[in-house]
Order: sequence, then C-alpha cells, then structure tokens
Amino acid sequence: MGRSVALWGLSFVATLLSLALSLVVLLLGTGLGLPLLAPVVCAVRRLADRQRELAHRWSGVRIPAHYAPAPARTPGLRGLLARLRWIVRDPQTWRDWLWVAIDPIVGALIAVGPSALILGGLWAIALAFHGVAWTQEWDGLWYLFIPIKGQATATLAGVLGLLQLPLALWLAPRSVRLHARYLRAVLAPGEKALMAHRIEHLTATRSEAADTRSAEIRRIERDLHDGAQARLVAMGMTLGAAEHLLDSDPAAVRELLVQARESSSAALAELRDLVHGIHPPILADRGLGDAVRSLAMVCPLDVRVTVDLPGRVEAPVESAVYFAVSEVLTNAVKHSGAERVDLAIHYDRGLLRVEITDDGRGGADVNRGSGLRGVQRRLAAFDGVLAVHSPPNGPTLVTMEIVCASSSPKITSSSGTA
Repeated sequence: MGRSVALWGLSFVATLLSLALSLVVLLLGTGLGLPLLAPVVCAVRRLADRQRELAHRWSGVRIPAHYAPAPARTPGLRGLLARLRWIVRDPQTWRDWLWVAIDPIVGALIAVGPSALILGGLWAIALAFHGVAWTQEWDGLWYLFIPIKGQATATLAGVLGLLQLPLALWLAPRSVRLHARYLRAVLAPGEKALMAHRIEHLTATRSEAADTRSAEIRRIERDLHDGAQARLVAMGMTLGAAEHLLDSDPAAVRELLVQARESSSAALAELRDLVHGIHPPILADRGLGDAVRSLAMVCPLDVRVTVDLPGRVEAPVESAVYFAVSEVLTNAVKHSGAERVDLAIHYDRGLLRVEITDDGRGGADVNRGSGLRGVQRRLAAFDGVLAVHSPPNGPTLVTMEIVCASSSPKITSSSGTA
C-alpha cells in the first residue's frame, strides 16, 4: 500500500515536470527556453531513473535505458546548441518525454486504485454511522450506486466499504507490478533500438579491447627490451670478457662469473614478474578464489575475502576479474584512506558478481579516475558492468557483474581474512 502511495506521489512530481517541460518548449521560440531545457530534461531523466530503480527493486522488472553520450562541455552559444542537438536527437529522451506527459494520467490511475478503495471504504463506513443525518443536511447523498435514504441504505454502504478494505490490500501489490509493466512498455527501447545499441556497444568494446591488448603487448615488449633482454645482453658481454681473461687473470674471471650469475638471477626474477603480470600461475592452477586471496595477503589493508564459486569460469573471464579486483584494491590503498576491505565473490545462475566494500573516505568516481575507467573497459570486453557507489565520507561499494558459464568442478568455497 505504501509503495502504491509512493508511486502516486511520483506521478504528481511528473505532473509538475510535464508542465515545466511544456513551458520550456513554448519558450524555445523566444530563445528564453534554451538555457532552461537541459536542467528540465535532466530532472525528467532523474525521475525516470528513480522509477526504473523502484520497478526493479519492488517488482523485479528491469527497464533498460540507453542514453546518447553527452557532448563535451563547451562555453558559449556553440556549447548550448551542441547540448540542444544532443537532447533532441536522443531517442531515449523522447521516450522520457512521452512518459512524463502521460504518467500524470496513466501512472496515477494505476497507482491510485488501492488508495481510492481505502478512502472510499472509510467514507462508506462513516456513512453507515452518520449518513442519515448528513443526507438530510446536504439534501441527498450517494455511495456508488446506492442513494442514502435511510439507515438501511447507509448500513449497506458501510458493508460495501468494509469489503473494499481487503480488496484494496489485495489490489495494492498487483497495482505496483502493473505500474512496473506500464513503465517498461513506455520507457524501454524497442527491439530494433536494443539491437542497434547492442551492436554499437559491441563495436565500441571490441575497439577498446583491441586498444587495450595492443597497449599490453607494447608494455610487454618494453619490459622485455628494457629489463630481461638488457640483462641477458649484459650477461653475454660479461661471459665474453671472462672468456678472454680465462688464461691470463683467473681472479677477474671469477668476479665476472659472479656478475653474470647475479644478472641471470635478476633477469629470471624480471621474467617471473612479467609472466605474473600477464597471467598469474596461481590463477591458472588454483582458480579465481585462491588468486584473489593471494592479492588480499599482499595488500597492506585488512582484506576479508568471501568466495562462493561452484567451479571454474572461463579463463579469460577469470583473468579480467582478477586484474579488475587488483586495480580496485590498489585504488583503495592509494586513495581511499581505508583500513578494512570486504571482498565477496559469488556465482549464481550464470552471473559472476564481485562486491568490494571499503571503509574509506568515499568520493570515488569512474569518470574522474583512470583506474576505475580501465576496470570498466576491461569488464566491458566481456559484456560486464561496473557500478560504483561512493558517497562523501564513505563507504565505497564497487560491484562487478559478468554473465558467464561455470563448467569445471568445484575448486573453492570459503571465507578468509588476509
């Protein structure tokens, strides 16, 4: 019942925004509406997002929203016109406008039903006690199809009102679910729009994945050239010098061999670090759960890990999630000021979900930090999503979700502290 009343209240807010949007559109011809259009559209979008959130939370109805990316902020008239074009060319914005225009009628009628039954029932009960006096004072009263002419008709109205109360409680959850389906019908893109967005998203993520792969290959080449390769070349030169001094200065040869051995050990260590950066052996041997625990063990923060994996997911997904978790923990160490981190990995019905919560100062933003943006790009290559909730003063919650298959036998499912 409370949810239906809340939806009714949001329909009232939609009424105000609909009037404001109509006024702004009328003022566009005079030029006064140009600076007001973007704030009103943003307000409509926030209200639509709120309705989508409630539909998912209360009714389990997901309503996708695919807005066109906003243009870069440019001062002056050029920036204003660019934002105007962005608004009027976005199909999702038009769907929001259609919804805010009809929601004061359609949405309100769906949401108000249970409340109207409650109020009507209370009115009927009041008529049962005072209807005879009121009908004489007010020159006639009706309740639905019943004219109040005496105590008998007043009592009949009261009985009908009592029946309306359980009917309202029965109707309330159904009206909330109906409201969610109505929102999806109006706000959700059509199949063609979803397919076009899907193609656009896959094209963008494929391009980003290719760029990331190329950058990773360049990094490996640079590390090999500047690290292990340089040490191996130096070791070869040292061994060459030792070969020339073998007969004339055995003591110098001994020193050169010691240097060559040290260069060999350093090159081997750098190659191990490089291999670990490409694909950690523990990830390949033990799986994602133990690999994440190894990250927690070397993290300077108090990291509590909970893993619930029925088996192994695909190796590329394991690698992407491992490095994403590593980046998030690194960000927490560098920027959050946190002391404790709770890390949970859960797999259920084809969805791998990772939640990382720290008790730091908050304020993390995907759009401002290259680390979280890199995590987002890494997950997007597998059609995964990253969500960050980080209010000022914390806590920060980072959620990652990837749809994937799990086919290997159970490896690990336990909790631990590092």
